[in-house]
Amino acid sequence: MASTSQRHDGRDGLSSALDTDIQVITRARDTSGIPPAQDAFDSAGALLTTIRDPMFNKQEYVDLGRLCAGVCRALDRGSKGRRLDEVSPLALEAIGELTTTVATIQREIVKLGKRNTASQVLHAKNDKDNIAAWSRDLNRILHIFHTELSIMLVADGHRNTSTGRGGAIEQHPTTQASVSLGESPPPPPRACFGRDKLIEEIVGLAENLEPVALIGAGGIGKTSIALAVLHHDRIMDRFGDNRRFIRCDRFPASYLQFLARISQVVGAGVENPEDLTPLRPFLASREMILFLDNAESILDPQGRDSREIYAAVEELSRFKNICLGITSRITTVPSYCKRPVVPTLSAESACEIFYANHTNGGRSDIIGDLVRQLDFHALSITLLATTAAENVWDYDRLAKEWDARRVQVLQTHHNESLAATIELSLNSPTFRQLVPPSEPHQPVPRSKFHRLAASPAFSKFIPSPILRKLDPSPIPREISPSARELLEVVAFFPQGIDEKNLNWLFPTTPNRKEIFDKFCVLSLTHRNNGFITMLAPIRDYLCPLDPESSPLLCATKDRYFTRLSAYLDPNEPGFREAEWIKWEDINVEHLLNVFISIDPGACEVWDVCCHFMDHLYWHKPRHTLLGPKIEGLPDGHQSKARCLFELSRLFGLIGNRAEEKRLLIHTLTLEREKGDDLWVARTLRFLCDVNRLLGLYTEGIQQAEEALEIYKRGRDTINQVQCLKQLAWLLRDDEQLDGAENAASRAIDLIPEKGQEYLLCESHRVLGNIYRDKGEKEKALDQFKTALRIASRFNWQDSLFWIHYSMAELFSSKGEFGTANTHVQQAKSHAVDDAYNLGCAIELQARLRLRQHRLEEARSEVLAALEIYERLGAAKDVGDCRELLQEIEQAIESQSVSGKSDSSSEISLNV
Repeated sequence: MASTSQRHDGRDGLSSALDTDIQVITRARDTSGIPPAQDAFDSAGALLTTIRDPMFNKQEYVDLGRLCAGVCRALDRGSKGRRLDEVSPLALEAIGELTTTVATIQREIVKLGKRNTASQVLHAKNDKDNIAAWSRDLNRILHIFHTELSIMLVADGHRNTSTGRGGAIEQHPTTQASVSLGESPPPPPRACFGRDKLIEEIVGLAENLEPVALIGAGGIGKTSIALAVLHHDRIMDRFGDNRRFIRCDRFPASYLQFLARISQVVGAGVENPEDLTPLRPFLASREMILFLDNAESILDPQGRDSREIYAAVEELSRFKNICLGITSRITTVPSYCKRPVVPTLSAESACEIFYANHTNGGRSDIIGDLVRQLDFHALSITLLATTAAENVWDYDRLAKEWDARRVQVLQTHHNESLAATIELSLNSPTFRQLVPPSEPHQPVPRSKFHRLAASPAFSKFIPSPILRKLDPSPIPREISPSARELLEVVAFFPQGIDEKNLNWLFPTTPNRKEIFDKFCVLSLTHRNNGFITMLAPIRDYLCPLDPESSPLLCATKDRYFTRLSAYLDPNEPGFREAEWIKWEDINVEHLLNVFISIDPGACEVWDVCCHFMDHLYWHKPRHTLLGPKIEGLPDGHQSKARCLFELSRLFGLIGNRAEEKRLLIHTLTLEREKGDDLWVARTLRFLCDVNRLLGLYTEGIQQAEEALEIYKRGRDTINQVQCLKQLAWLLRDDEQLDGAENAASRAIDLIPEKGQEYLLCESHRVLGNIYRDKGEKEKALDQFKTALRIASRFNWQDSLFWIHYSMAELFSSKGEFGTANTHVQQAKSHAVDDAYNLGCAIELQARLRLRQHRLEEARSEVLAALEIYERLGAAKDVGDCRELLQEIEQAIESQSVSGKSDSSSEISLNV
């Protein structure tokens, strides 16, 4: 536990940082000549003074205060030395919104401080959510100041007037600096890890004067790649000083501004061109390479003058002497452009980016794990490393901060952040117009505050909870609440959204396919194996902090729950329809895990959890991360016994019999306590199967007979058949073959002619195995053929597997190894989605190879089976495989000693 002095030292450190920020804001207020800016600085100073109070002097509040100070620094840089009459009306509105937002945050924090201790504890989670929401508000405003305020605040009050389309062109600081900037591109990145092959490809295209477009999400390294190309030796030799680079997000997205920038950057000397005509002679006079960076700012189809700008860019791509390069988040680039793929970074290259920005600490597996969680996203890794370096965090501290705050960690002291990068895409004209035409424009409720808000006077901002509280007017058309909520749903699911399911998941959203297409156009999402998904950092940023507060996500959850509630029966026609779980199991598991964590006592979620495990049992048997939560339920919870039962079935199907038995015994205890005879009998049936596979025949026979008596009392014919079938297996394995034959025959006699084909199929299979053990091989073959006809008619993969498996054993016992091998291969073909069955087939093939003295093949097969069993945790099968491997090794050694195989020796087939 930290000492009192240590705690005071930490608090004093936080206060010191805030004191510095307060002084900076005070100086900015005193030197500002713009009254609205002075008001904004006053509001910010009041907020930081409140946060400095020991009551709020905690890391999360200090982070909020420092973010506010960063916004004020951006405002100070943009407004320093300006007069009120030099500020555009839109800039004044932006400053006013900052003032109101900060003042509202300050009032809300003061209210929080007036609560008693018990109330503070009760509302701790809401407080964290509010702080996160306020941080997003400030990040949005910071982004606008960074990208737009320098344009709105005119540098010197002078304007060059043009009579053409677009009117006056503002000569802001970035424009005045562009001539010198355009004469030579910015310096190259210090390193461009993992991009050598791509850079070489682009250099080759540039040497052939082919237009090139690098398209992808923000932060994947497009700009760095472009600059590395411009400074490549071969490019410098080819183009010399005619290497140009224009940042398209640094000037207003108008046609005239674009032409002016082209003229200035390439050095054409044409002032205020109205089209490309006066520039063509100069552009055609020399070879050059010209990169348009962040071109989504000018090529957005919904943007101002987009048609004219696109036409100009398209013409530039057709000049025979110009290599036009484009970096963009959107896919709307000239069709002539080659589009080399910007691949995902390798794990090694991603780690190199981190270590290049964080030089202390050496290499660590912790960093490898963190960059994997970031999907090897270059900007996110750079921000993570920079944040760690600035805060002097070691790797353990960095991992803890990441686990606690996720994407909130990705913000440096200079206010570079992932949030600003993502919000740039969300603020694009195309995104803002993604509103279904028939959708009513009403506020969407978002927990305590509304995530989506609107201010008609300031619709350029991405709306915030604070603004919605201030202005409850209807959401303006360009903001599109449904578009953002759709993105949030995509972000929630680890796999994203199956594109085939858009109609099913979002039936009330018109134009849903077009909207999701636009998400991909904007590089907010991408397609992967039929799913629409997104990079992990974007997913973390957009995922709802409180899933229950998202109406659309809750509606999506309900649709999944409804779909999972279908009863599965191999005899029913709709059984195959449930195979959708094979492709969406990870999404469903995550959905259940999240909502179970929100309300562990909710019976509805646990009931759906049972259905989910039933779907896995039939269509994709595997471990589930829900297991520990199921076992953690109180024994008195009404859903626990059922959940344990379904979990045990999964363990059984993947071969972990010991775990299956342990869970079934727990289930049986709970069901006996509840006095539910039917569930007691069902649990006994599964227990007797497990005991048979574990070789505990006597125990299994007793359990089968107890279950049979319960079903007899209830006159339940179908379940009597199930018990008799299981009893037959047990008696057969215990070498009580007459009793086994009697039980199997009784089961077949009880089965009705129609409706229970699956039971009939399985009963014929067990009877076939009994006849085989009795040496009545023709009778056995007849039973197997009958079972095979039934299973083939319904395409039951598991039944087909075990029938072919049994037939392989039969033909092997007759010495017909060729036919036996054929049935093993057919068994394998029915085990594609079942690892345990595949392991059984490979093990059987190893035994066949051993019988045929093909020892090296046998050894290879048994090692493959052993690997599968070990991965699944099938302990008994692992033991059997090791015994078989030892037998094979001994045979190989014996053959090596004798120098030849003893074809007269008999090696038994232990199956």
